Amino acid sequence: MFSSRVDEKGRLKLPVDIQRYLTETAATQVFITSFDGRTARVYPVPVWEDAERLLESPGDEAQDGEDLLFKAQHYGGDAEIDSQGRLLMPATLRRSMGIENQPVHLAFFRGHIAVFSQDVHDKRLERSDENGDGKLQKFTNRGLR
Repeated sequence: MFSSRVDEKGRLKLPVDIQRYLTETAATQVFITSFDGRTARVYPVPVWEDAERLLESPGDEAQDGEDLLFKAQHYGGDAEIDSQGRLLMPATLRRSMGIENQPVHLAFFRGHIAVFSQDVHDKRLERSDENGDGKLQKFTNRGLR
């Protein structure tokens, strides 16, 4: 988990490790979006294109995929890492998350970078503490070292 900030102009300052990850994957171009308006996702473009293909695939869940893609397009936008390691967050998403000129938390998760507001981060931390010993024991029994 990394701490950062979205400045008054809506730019997210990327921690060095995240900048390195994106440049090593040749992803100075990213797609920033959300599926819930509370947590942002920063995708390297090739990873986002895979997600789009999945959401656009036909089948029993095609309508759900279409709905998720619609929401992602509503909140989303293309961005490029600038020379100072910043990304401009889409305005609709910034407003929805309440992160304009605010601290945020970032984490790697399944090929994308998750961006949490301070409020969402605190609520997730609180939830993770509920029955923490039981959760740990469950996964220790499954092989967690």
